[in-house]
Amino acid sequence: MSDSWTTIESDPGVFTELIESFGTKGVQVEEIYSLDKDTLASVAPVYGLIFLFKWNQDHRDRREVDHSNPNVFFASQVVNNACATQALLSILLNRPEVDLGEDLNTFKQFTKEFAPDMKGLAISNCESIRNAHNSFSRPEPFAVEDSKSSKPSQDVYHFISYVPIDGKLWELDGLKAGPINLGECTDENWLDKVCPVIMKRIEQYSQSEIRFNLLALIKNKMDLYRARIAELEAARGGDQSAMEVDGGGLDEEIAELRQRVAQEEEKRARWRDENIRRKHNYIPFLFNFLRILAEKKQLKALIEKAQELQSSS
Repeated sequence: MSDSWTTIESDPGVFTELIESFGTKGVQVEEIYSLDKDTLASVAPVYGLIFLFKWNQDHRDRREVDHSNPNVFFASQVVNNACATQALLSILLNRPEVDLGEDLNTFKQFTKEFAPDMKGLAISNCESIRNAHNSFSRPEPFAVEDSKSSKPSQDVYHFISYVPIDGKLWELDGLKAGPINLGECTDENWLDKVCPVIMKRIEQYSQSEIRFNLLALIKNKMDLYRARIAELEAARGGDQSAMEVDGGGLDEEIAELRQRVAQEEEKRARWRDENIRRKHNYIPFLFNFLRILAEKKQLKALIEKAQELQSSS
């Protein structure tokens, strides 16, 4: 089996399926379009943030790393293209309230005393994690010798994580020598603390650079909605006087929550369809389509027309 890792698209549907492939339950990933309080409050509780940005190898980060807290799971990135999965694991393995599942629980215990580079090697050599990651690889018609053969000018993007641990906010970047301690925080205010940090990082780039992405690891929305529906239905059925006073209000809230559940189910179905299309191998179809066009003497004319359009544009 190849030890290479594929690049992964920064998409909430991709990340959510990846988490579920690990065996983790009760969480999902949502894309964040704004850092204002209302937006962040709408997806609470937030377990951690994943930030995607264009990596600049010439940038020198002079901040000191902090290895003082043994409870912080930090792994060095030792293989190319693994940063998406490592960013996810940096949150999952640092939030004890998340139901990791048997595989990740075993992995966390096994690597607990490892140094960061050994944790990174353990991730790269974990077959179940690598297989889940590489399930999103795109079929290629031709073999590529190595990613290092790409043009030097090609943009490279990188994922890092922000997560509160033991009363402090941490930046976890597998390309750094260790975790960055960003100061004191609480579970209630850590999002307020992290927003200026992310904005400062964005401001390091020119105004023309807009290719950033922010994802939040949150509690499964359908679980939240269904739990609230169960509470309201129990209150409606158990307290007759309350139902008589505010029965209509309860019914309206239950109806609204059921509508939200339906919307989440539709979104999950859309994510599944999109992920199937991402993974599907269209290459045999395209080759056969081109062959049929050539047999019908139509391919050459289409190529010439495309070349004319390209030269005129």
